[in-house]
Amino acid sequence: MAHDSNGLRSASAMPLELLRTPPPKERADAARNRVAVLEAAARLFAEKGVEAVSMDQVAAAAGVGKGTLFRRFGDKSGLAVALLDTRERVLQEAILHGPPPLGPGAPAGERLAAFLDAYFDYLLEHLALVRMSETATPGARYRIGAYRFWHRHVAILLATAPAPATAPDPDQAAHALLAALAADHVAALLPELGEQRMRTGLLHLAHSAM
Repeated sequence: MAHDSNGLRSASAMPLELLRTPPPKERADAARNRVAVLEAAARLFAEKGVEAVSMDQVAAAAGVGKGTLFRRFGDKSGLAVALLDTRERVLQEAILHGPPPLGPGAPAGERLAAFLDAYFDYLLEHLALVRMSETATPGARYRIGAYRFWHRHVAILLATAPAPATAPDPDQAAHALLAALAADHVAALLPELGEQRMRTGLLHLAHSAM
């Protein structure tokens, strides 16, 4: 499989099901600590805001050592990814096995519009966490497993639309379309454009891509 200009490996030959983020497999005590940490982090983030919460505060609230917290999650962006994992798997399940138009059974254009709408809902609900997970390091967004799933899903829809609507390069077009859903981009433009204008713009981009 070829690399694109950013060095990203194309997922065009990978079955969508294999790109799902699997639930973590761990010992019972590790699982308990993980739940305690994520519950504490979610509570503190909701109360104080993501930027105002330190890893020390999360460790204290969860009743675990700082070393345990850092070894398991690395930093706050690692916590953000872990908190988002369950929400992402719900959306992935709906795409794979849910009712149309988000799930299988609807025309490609309708499924693409439904995905953009559902993902935008998810993004707005968890914007600060998604933004942290995507901007922790340069290119972090594209290394997150969920991004590969979203990209593959969009590329499949763009490739399977009836001709002449099929995108000439579905992989590239999928990256371009998902760029409009980058959390940093949405957070910057949302105050100026508002939710409805951004939703409408996404649908216009999808129509153009197809």
